[in-house]
Amino acid sequence: MTGATATSLPSLFALSAEPDRAALVVSLHDVAPATRPAVEEMVRALSRHHVPVCSLLVVPNYHHGGSFGEDRPFVRWLQELEEQGHEIVIHGYFHQRPRRHGESLPEKFFTRLYTNDEGEFYDLDYDEAFRRITRAREEFAAAGLTPRGFIAPAWLLGSAAERAAAEAEMEYTTRLTEVRDLRSGENFPARTLVYSVRSGWRRAASLAWNGLLAYRLGGAPLARVSLHPPDLRHPEIWEQVLRLTDRLVENRTATTYRDWIAERRTRSVA
Repeated sequence: MTGATATSLPSLFALSAEPDRAALVVSLHDVAPATRPAVEEMVRALSRHHVPVCSLLVVPNYHHGGSFGEDRPFVRWLQELEEQGHEIVIHGYFHQRPRRHGESLPEKFFTRLYTNDEGEFYDLDYDEAFRRITRAREEFAAAGLTPRGFIAPAWLLGSAAERAAAEAEMEYTTRLTEVRDLRSGENFPARTLVYSVRSGWRRAASLAWNGLLAYRLGGAPLARVSLHPPDLRHPEIWEQVLRLTDRLVENRTATTYRDWIAERRTRSVA
């Protein structure tokens, strides 16, 4: 995949959206054969709530459980989703980071407490990051899929790994508070709603914070909702997800990161 090829693709968002209408991207993280049942249910529910397309963050070898490409029904399912307008995104490679001796307190906070040992690209060096990203891109291409974005697990992407993603010809990445066009280097501030469900207090805090954040989004050009398969197991969380999504989509066009980036590029050269 070359940058020129990626840019030349038409943006479904640009073709279908009203001029200057704000956007909503709902992303489903940690997509893998093991999480497919939950993700399928989420996709169906979101479609019923007027979110016909999502950005699906697929892990090539989730927790070292085997390459996604070995599961042919899973690959066919991803192909069908891509044909329907959903986006396939590379989401790390293993989605795990081994603990290391002598880690600082900030390192322990971000890689253990914040992300439960899943910050794979938090401090990965350039060579290894480039190797994993290019390997993932090749595996997706072999499966007949066309990912254009790379998003690190937990949005923890070190500077060396970001450079590797750009030089591996990924078009964009995202972090908790922004979307970054890796070609132009332009950042688009856009904080995402996301839930932490590992404990009761985390769920309570997520419900309160996301309820407030959804109101604060106001006229922001891009609203983001980032979901994980365990969110579905908690009725109070899932009910709020659908309620807030209903509210956001009233005045926004549901799209994908790929199409939103393409639309922004089109505007910048118009």
